[in-house]
Amino acid sequence: MRNARQIPPQEKDSPTRSILKSLSWRLVASGATFIISFVIFRRYTEKTYSEIFETATVITSIEMVAKLLLYYLHERLWTNIVWGKYWHRQALRKRYKSIHKKRPIKEES
Repeated sequence: MRNARQIPPQEKDSPTRSILKSLSWRLVASGATFIISFVIFRRYTEKTYSEIFETATVITSIEMVAKLLLYYLHERLWTNIVWGKYWHRQALRKRYKSIHKKRPIKEES
């Protein structure tokens, strides 16, 4: 039986998890890109709403595909980098040592 305080071993994220994280973030970020594009074109151009909608959609589509691919590649790269993954375990080890380090015995006078 595992000790309740024992830290489970760290594992890499699966490619499927990385893809799902990429997609969920892209939906949020691309929604923001669409709104920003729409507002800017509406304010600073004389185009109709349908032309502005079309332009914002093209910008958002290109941005979504490009950044989805870049984010996925970035995520997979960082999955293979060990640095920083085990900080919690190291912090616990350091805390344990500081609590249990030998203290000098005081002599009674």
